[in-house]
This record gives sequence, structure tokens and C-alpha cells, in this order.
Amino acid sequence: MITSLLIANRGEIACRIIRTARALGIRTIAVYSDADANALHLRQADEAVHIGASPARESYLVGERIIAAAKQTGAEAIHPGYGFLSENADFAQAVLDAGLIWVGPNPDSIRAMGLKDAAKQRMIAADVPVTPGYLGEDQSPERLKVEADAIGYPVLIKAVAGGGGKGMRRVDTAADFADALVSCQREAASSFGNTDVLIEKYILSPRHIEVQVFGDSHGNVVHLFERDCSLQRRHQKVIEEAPAPGMDAATREAICAAAVKAAKAVDYVGAGTIEFIADASEGLRADRIWFMEMNTRLQVEHPVTEEITGQDLVEWQLRVASGEPLPKRQDELAIDGWAMEARLYAEDPAKGFLPSIGTLERFDLGTTARVDTGVEQGAEISPFYDPMIAKVIAWGEDRETAREALADALDGAVVWPVRSNAGFLVEALDHPDFVTGTLDTGLIAREGDALMPPTHPTEEALTEAAGALVSADPIAGFRLNAAARRSATFLLDGEPVEVELDGHAGKMPAFEDVLISEAGQTWQLKPWRASGVAAGGAADGAILSPMPGRIIAVDVAAGDTVTKGQKLVTLEAMKMEHSLTAPFDGIVADLNAIEGGQVTEGTMLVRIEKDA
Repeated sequence: MITSLLIANRGEIACRIIRTARALGIRTIAVYSDADANALHLRQADEAVHIGASPARESYLVGERIIAAAKQTGAEAIHPGYGFLSENADFAQAVLDAGLIWVGPNPDSIRAMGLKDAAKQRMIAADVPVTPGYLGEDQSPERLKVEADAIGYPVLIKAVAGGGGKGMRRVDTAADFADALVSCQREAASSFGNTDVLIEKYILSPRHIEVQVFGDSHGNVVHLFERDCSLQRRHQKVIEEAPAPGMDAATREAICAAAVKAAKAVDYVGAGTIEFIADASEGLRADRIWFMEMNTRLQVEHPVTEEITGQDLVEWQLRVASGEPLPKRQDELAIDGWAMEARLYAEDPAKGFLPSIGTLERFDLGTTARVDTGVEQGAEISPFYDPMIAKVIAWGEDRETAREALADALDGAVVWPVRSNAGFLVEALDHPDFVTGTLDTGLIAREGDALMPPTHPTEEALTEAAGALVSADPIAGFRLNAAARRSATFLLDGEPVEVELDGHAGKMPAFEDVLISEAGQTWQLKPWRASGVAAGGAADGAILSPMPGRIIAVDVAAGDTVTKGQKLVTLEAMKMEHSLTAPFDGIVADLNAIEGGQVTEGTMLVRIEKDA
């Protein structure tokens, strides 16, 4: 067994790996950037090494520094986690060349499955069904457009080196293809350093089904059943579950057999996931499920597989990397119950899911569900990395029990003042189509505002919180309504709100502020003060940066005439692109945005004046 392990990652997955390594008696070494100098994974590890500046390209993506840190600390092996360098074959080879153990598949397997077009060609040769599409070498915009037209819209443009929802665009009409291709290639270049794409037919009732596979160096390959990751927003998984709803035994056997065949085709060793797309217009059927891609690493959603099988997949990785055979044979693995996982992000649904940064002054996810996280109360959420702050996982004897347990855990989540998507997750879990399991990958996009969490607490919650703020002394703003009730003005997240108070509320202890947590949302209630009300927002027509980030595209110049909704500037933050558009028809009066420039939240980038 490996005796010392360097984790070439950060946050939640670093803490997750450390937990298993510690249980196995393995010494752990963490690495960190400037932004993570006080991170939780450093304190949990036995040793930590600084590897560079905050941007990932200057720290977590610099393989030479990670290998040097391993040698410096006497680490025997390197575990890449997921993301960053986890599917980089050259880094895997460099680790092996340095005389270290690589906790992952061999570099040849990563290369074979790392590029989506080559992987599909290999799967076709292995008699694994694949989605119809274009996998050619001609990457000219003209050829790609011709192929998309021939396939028929809608189509999906996918970066061949992509993953995690990056470098992927749905195109519904021929007129939209050129802009979508440019945006996809730009994001692919930024995230993966490779602009090549493939074109796939977009399935109109798609389900995203994936199978967990595991191989060892002794020629054994098994599957640990399937997961359903169909609930997605902008191609990013939101809620995952295992097993897949509506999956019968025959279809399960077929899809899992295909996954094992795919893994064997590349002599796979370690943890991997074979991802399939299913046309669910007539339910799940084996003849309507096609291979999409393989992730040659541990998946973010691996906990749901652990929960239904009782296996620790990180332990499996470490044992396989140590040269041991797989811990279980296929006939020793079985499904027990149901599990669901929700990804809790630092983002604000009310503001178009823009990332939210700052200090987690309050962070409490309760104790009723499994929580995998890399942060704690008092931690800083920075703009440099993925905005996921935790995974909340619930198990139940059946799907409904697991769903209710997960919804209850998220309902009581307290995250403040950083915003989170907990309320959105509760709404998604309670949506009738999700409850019945009749979901597909377009559910969130279709439902839109119906999945938005409440913008205000209930009257009962406001009254209870206001009571805790009122001292025995009279306060400004009271209005006598009746003998037993009265009302007062408070500030709810800085905005005035009138709250009805119970007659005995004035006898409660007073506080400077109270947090209200309800339906996964958190609000701050404070006593009303005239001086505390903000003076207002930016001037009409001023386009302000909604967050700190880097400007990656400026599409207008000073003096240009623009129309409402026209894209002006593209901002990159937390590994995602955000387009800022014109609020009305007008002229670009001021332009302060420079491509490549770093901006802070609230910086005025463009000012539009209405046409005279």
C-alpha cells in the first residue's frame, strides 16, 4: 500500500481524498496557491507546500511545481482528484517518469479517451453505440457549418478536449452557428488549450446516464452501476442520483456491459466513468442509449455510487494504484437503496446565477445528510476557482425517501453573506417532473422562473426574526394596529420592509441583526435606520461589472450604435463566461473595458446613452 500521498488539487476533493488516506494510515501532502493560504485542506493534511500565485495557470496547472513538491516532501504517489491536471496525459507521464506512483489510469488510456472525436472512433471499433455526428479533422468554420446543416438542428458543438460542461454550446438554428462556434472555441482554448470541436445531433428528450467503471493492473474490470445526471443547467450537472429512475434490469445490464466493454477497449486501470446519452422520449431503452465520452478520473458525483454500493471509491483508487486487485468481484457488488447529491454553489440565482464571493460568516449545512466540502465558517470564497462550495448527499431506502431527505437538508442550509443556490436546489427537487422521475436535461431551461427560490421570507419568519430584534424599549417606526399587534419598519438585506409584530415581541432580547433561513435561502434583518438606506444604484445606462473578473472580449467601440440586448463585453470569472448586454437602444458614450484587463465588482465598463 502507498505510504505517502500528495494531492494535486484543492477544496472539496482534496479534503475527500485526505479523509480516506488518513483512514488507511497514509501520510498526506497538500499543495496550495496564494488564494488558498488558509484553506481547510491544508490544515487537514500532514504537510503543505506552496506552489504559486492564485490563478490556476500559475499554480494548480503547473505540473513541474507539483512534482517538485512531491519530491521535496518525499511523497510516494500523486492523486490528481478531478479537474485541473486529472486528465492530462503528459502530466501523468511526467509523474511516472519522476519515479512516482500516478493514482489514475495510464497515460495511453487518458490519451485514447481524452479527445472526444478519437474516443468515439475507438468506441465504434469496439462495437459500442455512439451518438450520430461529425468527428472529422477538418475544423474550418465552413466545413463545421456544412456538417451541422447536414445533421440537422438542433446540434451540440463540443470541445474535443472538454469536460465539466465547458466548451459546449447548443445551436438551434443555422443563423446562430457561427457565433456559438467562436464562443465555444474561445472557452475551449481558455480551459483546455485546444480549440478543436465535434458536432453531435442534439437529442430533444435527452437523459444523461453514466456508468462507474473500475479496472486494475491484473486485467479485471467491473462496473458499479449507473448514475443519472440529467438535471443540468447550461450543461453543468446540478443534482445526480443513483440508480437511474426508470431503469429496468435488462436496460441496466446492457448499458453496464457496454461500459465495461468500453473500458476494456483501452486497457483501463483505475476509476473511470462512461457517459451515455439516452433518448427518453419512450422511456429508457437499450437501443436508444449512445456513448458520449469517458471521464478518465474520479467524478464529482462519485458519492452517490458509494452510498448505494457501500464502497469507498478513493480507497479503491489507492489500492489499485498500489498494485492490488480490485477489492470486489462483479458478483459481489449490488445496489442498496437510493442516493442523491446536490452541488451547492456560491452563486446568486436572483442575479442570473452570477458567482458570489466573500467571507462565509455563517456556513451551516446541518448534520442530517452527508456533506463533502472544502470550506468552513470563516473561509473566503475567491473568484479564482470553481464556485462549488459543497456537495450534499442523502441516502434512502427508495427514491422518494432520498429526495425528501436531500430537500430537507438543503431547506435548512445557512450560507451568509455569500449567496448560494440552495433555494434553487430545493425548488428543483420539489418540481413535479423531478418528483416523478420524468426528467431530461432540458428541464431547468424549460421551467426557468418556476424554479427560482422565494425572494422574501414568509410573514411568519419575518415576525419571528423581528421579535428578536425588538428590545423592551420603544423603537422608531411602530404603528399601533390593535391591542395585541403592531408593526415596524426593518431593513431586509438593506431594503426597507414593514413587519407585523406579535404583542409580546417587545419583551424579547435585542440583537444588532438576525439571519432568517428558510427554503434554502438566507436573509439578514436589521433595525431600520434612516441613514442605513442605500442612496441608489448606478446611473441609467451604466454597465457595471457584476463581479471581479477578467475581460476576455470587447465587442463594441466608443461611438458605436447598439440595440437592446446586443453583447457589449464578455467577462470571465470562476471559469465561466458572462456576457454583458445593452439595456436599450443607444450609443456607446463611454468605454472603459480593455480586453485582458482585470476588473473589480462595480467597475463601470460601458455607458450607453439613449438616442436623442
